[in-house]
Amino acid sequence: MKCSVESLPLLQGVIDCIDVGTLVLDAGERVVLWNRWMGQHSGVLDAETVERNFFDLFPEQRGKRLEAAIGQALRSNLPSLLSQTLNRWPLPLYSSKAAAEKGERMQQQITVTPLNLGNNERYCLIQVADVSAAVQRENLLREQAVALRSQTLLDDLTGVANRRHFDMAIDRETRRARRMGTPLSLMMLDIDFFKAYNDHYGHQQGDACLEAVASTLSTMQQRPADLFARYGGEEFAVILPDTPGDAAVMMANAMCRKVRDLRIPHQAARMDERIVTISIGVASSESGQAGEVYELINAADRALYQAKACGRNRVHSV
Repeated sequence: MKCSVESLPLLQGVIDCIDVGTLVLDAGERVVLWNRWMGQHSGVLDAETVERNFFDLFPEQRGKRLEAAIGQALRSNLPSLLSQTLNRWPLPLYSSKAAAEKGERMQQQITVTPLNLGNNERYCLIQVADVSAAVQRENLLREQAVALRSQTLLDDLTGVANRRHFDMAIDRETRRARRMGTPLSLMMLDIDFFKAYNDHYGHQQGDACLEAVASTLSTMQQRPADLFARYGGEEFAVILPDTPGDAAVMMANAMCRKVRDLRIPHQAARMDERIVTISIGVASSESGQAGEVYELINAADRALYQAKACGRNRVHSV
């Protein structure tokens, strides 16, 4: 790089003021310029780098993406961007002495640019930006987005899937059952005499009852595709993909027993045993016979009505 003796200190002073790592390599991949930022974050001072081969300073970069980018700039006049997504911390650069002691490299974004100086000499400019803060913000935003999405699909009171989640899942599983020719079962259930429970014990205790029942029943769905959801009020729904009707009825009976075993007192229940119980309606589509979503929901709803009409604390299937 041809510069007058007077201009070299000025050029060095300029790049030392730049708040990103800045260095220039010649055609032999030797360091021609190295700014203060690089010295601060690498621990290698400018005087130690001049005329040294870049890959002697950073031997771990041989054969890596950065070496290819430098080669493209020097030989083919092509610029490159090494994003932090694929090349998070290529160079041993550290934001502080404490980070260096822990071996925690800064997140980096590196650009390699060929320098066209109007002569036949080849140079390339390498700039290294510390994007650690930006990456942390991205990670935080991603975590917040996941948390927000989770909140929009979960019931605030019970923590199980909400009605929106149920609607999405039943539509997806009905279409999948038709496409794959597999059975699909749906349960609709609610807590018996829940209005009387609320009137007798109060809404705060009613909420506690809903939470206890939901917590107990949600643990009974072991497969990832099974979904236990709050459908509304004291009513819940269970989606059971790849499950024929007889297997769904067996599970429904087990769920009834599980709630009875909680022995939650219900003095307002118009039943012999004054404890909280549930009624369940089960509807199933045979293999390859899944109809419309509303047909399956209506069938399970009718079955639930029959279970309650027959005395509650039981399972009815259609």
